[in-house]
Amino acid sequence: MLERFVEFTYLVFDIQRRWNKIASDGMFGGYGLKGFYLVYLISVYRSADGITAAELASLCGRDKADVSRAVADLQAKGLIEKTEQYRAKLRLTDYGKKITAEIVEKTAAAESAAGEGISDGERQALYSALAKIRDNLRELERTGIRLPEKSGSDMEGEAL
Repeated sequence: MLERFVEFTYLVFDIQRRWNKIASDGMFGGYGLKGFYLVYLISVYRSADGITAAELASLCGRDKADVSRAVADLQAKGLIEKTEQYRAKLRLTDYGKKITAEIVEKTAAAESAAGEGISDGERQALYSALAKIRDNLRELERTGIRLPEKSGSDMEGEAL
């Protein structure tokens, strides 16, 4: 069980590290943007009517403070604008649309290359398994980890 946890953890962290490096260097090269901004920009890009910062945080699974800092940075770079102050919707500027369209193309190419040799069935099984793991981890966050009860015979010889 421990080996499975270690292997899973190493794989996930290694994939995340490599994807962030590709995002920062390859997709954002020359724009001076941080790796996770990719997800923010694409999320705003996909939202035709705009999206609030709170909705963006929820959608991306990030805290509101992180989204707020990123939005301020993206606004300063001329990529995102707010429609109004109260419950403002975020939208891409014309420049933001141009840059994000380029990033979407690069993302599609990177995703295709990363998924080389993986069938549609394998991809679907992977996403399904990852969604189940995510849901289980959310439940663990909510309820906490409970160790199985040990019977009296299991505890014999253990120091307290």
